[in-house]
Amino acid sequence: MSSGSSEDQPARRWDAASYHKVSGPMEAMGAKVVDRLPLDGNETVLDAGCGTGRVTALLCERLPDGHIIAVDADAAMVSACRATLGTEVDAGHVEVRHVNLLELDLEGEVDAVLSTATFHWILDHDALFARLFAALKPGGRLVAQCGGHGNLAAVLGAADEVAAAGPWADRFEGWVRPSLMATAEDTEAKLVAAGFVDVKAWLEEAPQQPDEPAEYLRTINLGAHLHRIDEPDHATFVNKVIDRLGDPVVVDYVRLNMDAVKPS
Repeated sequence: MSSGSSEDQPARRWDAASYHKVSGPMEAMGAKVVDRLPLDGNETVLDAGCGTGRVTALLCERLPDGHIIAVDADAAMVSACRATLGTEVDAGHVEVRHVNLLELDLEGEVDAVLSTATFHWILDHDALFARLFAALKPGGRLVAQCGGHGNLAAVLGAADEVAAAGPWADRFEGWVRPSLMATAEDTEAKLVAAGFVDVKAWLEEAPQQPDEPAEYLRTINLGAHLHRIDEPDHATFVNKVIDRLGDPVVVDYVRLNMDAVKPS
């Protein structure tokens, strides 16, 4: 899922077709977040970082008489989401927008904000939470999940070893992966500073074993690394990471959950 970038954070580019194909584990984790969001079925909800629409489709089921504004900063993801939710879009149940969350400016306020697998791609959580606070109606709720402290430690550790040892090592000198894996404590403090109440954040281990590990890692976990090397080397890089991870490949997710409310 893509959500936007600052001047210091180049936007992540995504292979939307591949993401839609292999992102079953992301959908499964996202489904639990959708279930956490209390809804009557007629609300207006912002899906902040909709990706290809797999989780948005689950949200549609919870909002038979509601409205969804689904946003993503990646154009390919936006096009894929519109295709995934074609009938819902045509009926006006869902509108899909190409939007950077750090520049979010809705015409009206929403009843709730849902987000999955997105906020860790945004380096400025202070600005992010301020934008989401402004988007909510008084009494509105934020329910979200993203990568948290310790997320992908084994996967990214293996990737960094491969990056340092390969013929592409010079491409990674001084480079830091453009993501923020925040702690629960820091997240709660930032949500409170943005004005939210009833704030709760917590970390949850959620290891996954993807059915197609090479494509999964290439598309979802290692994209930022692969953008720094030539495309003919991508398969070699991914395979070297898999060799270090062993069989079966376990993607060691640690998810940062957050619930918060805008005061009435």
